[in-house]
Amino acid sequence: MSDVRIDDLPVRDELRGKSPYGAPQLDVPVRLNTNENPYPLPEPLVERITERVREAARNLNRYPDRDAVELRTKLAEYLTDTSGHEVGVANVWAANGSNEVIQQLLQTFGGPGRTAIGFEPSYSMHALISRGTGTGWISGPRNEDFTIDLAAAEKAIAEHRPDVVFITTPNNPTGNAVPPETVLALYEAAQAAKPSMVVVDEAYIEFSHGDSLLPLLDGRPNLVISRTMSKAFGAAGLRLGYLAAHPAVVDAVQLVRLPYHLSAVTQATALAALEHTGTLLGYVEQLKAERDRLVTELREIGYEVTASDANFVQFGRFADSHEAWRKILDRGVLVRDNGVPGWLRVTAGTPEENDAFLDAVRALKKEQSS
Repeated sequence: MSDVRIDDLPVRDELRGKSPYGAPQLDVPVRLNTNENPYPLPEPLVERITERVREAARNLNRYPDRDAVELRTKLAEYLTDTSGHEVGVANVWAANGSNEVIQQLLQTFGGPGRTAIGFEPSYSMHALISRGTGTGWISGPRNEDFTIDLAAAEKAIAEHRPDVVFITTPNNPTGNAVPPETVLALYEAAQAAKPSMVVVDEAYIEFSHGDSLLPLLDGRPNLVISRTMSKAFGAAGLRLGYLAAHPAVVDAVQLVRLPYHLSAVTQATALAALEHTGTLLGYVEQLKAERDRLVTELREIGYEVTASDANFVQFGRFADSHEAWRKILDRGVLVRDNGVPGWLRVTAGTPEENDAFLDAVRALKKEQSS
């Protein structure tokens, strides 16, 4: 059979020449490149998952609850308890990872003839899913320190009049949070240009020094907060994301959701995890302390570090970031080369993993200084 490449197929023009999302996984002693929670689920939670899944398995001949009412109710309770802002089941929708949440939002409010804007560097899946749904993508500006250039962002929104605006806070891959007043200003700019959906991606909010922007939902029906259980809940393998928004938004995304999109097993596992939020958020506190230690020690070693409110740290600057990535890898530690010129990103791991990383970058700094 002759070799056939993707671009030899009749794929859509906006997908030609693109690469799929993904971080290289290599077999090395310390892997700190994918922002996973390094702590395995506690045994009592594993046992509870087993119980709930066993119960769900008895009815796998039937379709699951297509509206996931019990799960959405518990997610709403979690949001209310952790933010102090009242959230009801009608405000919450859940899907297979926050990426499916984003996809459903773009299928509903984006699509052919419509556009979305994000402020890059930021989470690359926003642009990728936009292209995958036929939504035009606009790359908005950031300042040299990776904060959003508000005046330039407002100008871009006024000029392009996008249908969807993405704001990632804490931002991935840079780690910095976006002030509430900036989000409010961008929301107002988006509504002034034309009524647009503003999606605030809070995938890493549990690791932040500040508070969630959930209270901003009041009186703003075109604002959406996106969340995930992959990070703080240590459940990347679960694939459970969710959003909080006006009930009309929840109704709207159900127009495009696939029937019974959340399996009974997924719902059962997520419900078990929500029963153990106290323990899981305890791990988050440990990771926040380790994240702050990485920031402090990297600066003491002599690296530049972007202030981080996530479970990872962006550090540099390197004349050749890929070469630096390779030299850290040669010392048994895998970090992420995100393609931001001069910078790398490291996930906060266990104390032992972080020690190994710090030893590697100390050796690299010494090598570069000699």
